[in-house]
Amino acid sequence: MSGENLAQSLWIQHWQARARYHRYEVEGFEILERTRPALIVGYHGRPLAYDMCILTAKIHERLGYLPHGVVHRGLEMHGKLRELVDALGFVTDDGPELVAAVERGEHIVTTPGGAGEGCRSMFDDARVSWGRNMGYIKLAYRHGLPIVPVACSGSDRAYHGLWNAATMAAKLQVPRLWSFALWAGVGPLGLYPLSPPWPVKFRQRIGAPIHVETFDPDDHEARDSALSRTHDRVTRAVQTMLDDLNGRAAPRVRRL
Repeated sequence: MSGENLAQSLWIQHWQARARYHRYEVEGFEILERTRPALIVGYHGRPLAYDMCILTAKIHERLGYLPHGVVHRGLEMHGKLRELVDALGFVTDDGPELVAAVERGEHIVTTPGGAGEGCRSMFDDARVSWGRNMGYIKLAYRHGLPIVPVACSGSDRAYHGLWNAATMAAKLQVPRLWSFALWAGVGPLGLYPLSPPWPVKFRQRIGAPIHVETFDPDDHEARDSALSRTHDRVTRAVQTMLDDLNGRAAPRVRRL
């Protein structure tokens, strides 16, 4: 077995086991079967996007390939982690690998909130916090991809976050890129990552595709307005699903 196949096999087996541990259920997977390729955009649970990782294993099971995750760019700074990212077919930025994947009709997966959204305290959960990060929309536009929103209940309760990592990083003057390293959370056997996560149930929902509004690329004002409106539609869709899955009525998207 090649190194790439071994890495992917271990990844899939691990997240299939996690799916059983968290009694994972997914609604709306048929959307991914009929909308190919697409940019799958998900809420980032705490502290890692566990449900989105499980979804990659589910896509492999149902569609026969491991989708291409856009992961934290800090991973490319360490040789061994860079090798793992490459073996899994993940990327840290746009490039030829994504172009080839789209041409093959394969999905791309990303979590725009990143570590800032995932590494918060237990008192700040199930709230979309993407600010005006619209890089994912530009990525979808460049490759002609519809955006498929995803949300999951339980993903913020895998660990009880003790504080907000971004706030801690600002106090300690640690670069925001590395703020996730300051996060601390509690699992059933102690502190993360020494403890496994709490065995909370994951109920994931896949929403209807959202298309990036068209615009005149030479008109910067029209471009920015179209990107902003699409961003608002996507964040509202994710927040609405989060609220529904968690039994909340009102959207709580943070606007900056």
